[in-house]
Amino acid sequence: MRRIADLARTVAAAVAPETFAERARAARRDRHVTISPAEDGMAVLRALLPMEQAITCYAALRKAVTEHWVGAEPVTRTRGQIMADTLVARLTGQAATTPAQVEIQVLVPVESLLDPDSPLPAEIPGFGPTDLLDHATCVGWRRLVTRDGIVIGGESRRRGFGGVLADWIRARDRGRCTEPGCDAPIAHLDHRRRWSEGGPTSLGNGRGACAFHNQVREQPGWHLTDHTTTTPTGRRYTLRS
Repeated sequence: MRRIADLARTVAAAVAPETFAERARAARRDRHVTISPAEDGMAVLRALLPMEQAITCYAALRKAVTEHWVGAEPVTRTRGQIMADTLVARLTGQAATTPAQVEIQVLVPVESLLDPDSPLPAEIPGFGPTDLLDHATCVGWRRLVTRDGIVIGGESRRRGFGGVLADWIRARDRGRCTEPGCDAPIAHLDHRRRWSEGGPTSLGNGRGACAFHNQVREQPGWHLTDHTTTTPTGRRYTLRS
């Protein structure tokens, strides 16, 4: 059937070359890339390209396979795996095993947080169940906690507060520094418990602070816990929540 279809296209191009050329120009304008979910935590990346570009891309991936096979390193991957890994590396500029410079949202049922034996899986919106949380290969992923499919909370594995999470914190803190007695506008979003000490980038661990109070906690004698600030003189102040 494929040979018949190829023959039909060849005949059509020969009979009406101008029409064929116009159709080819129109088709090139429709080039695009799409992504769709697949089974078992996988996804399919498709590219509709001009024929010569698609052939060139595929030939480059095949060449990478040959170069790997003749190299000094032992061959531990199949042809398809090498081509897939090479595609990722050349598109992202990183090895397939290197954390990608993106943040992925993952929906996590609250039941699975309360019960480690819960059968409910995490899910990437639009792509289905995933085990990403077990071996994440991205710089950051935002865990959104759900109950009955509705998002009720969230946290990020990024260090900085950004996006909707930053908006939530600023809104919750009314745009003002949370230190007692300070009414200065929020200049920084800070971790109540330091990121370096295992504090998550989450709504509960985030706070709005003015520039002074965000920087003074780094000075000797100042300590900040989840709910209190301790000064060098030992006085404690409860943070505004």
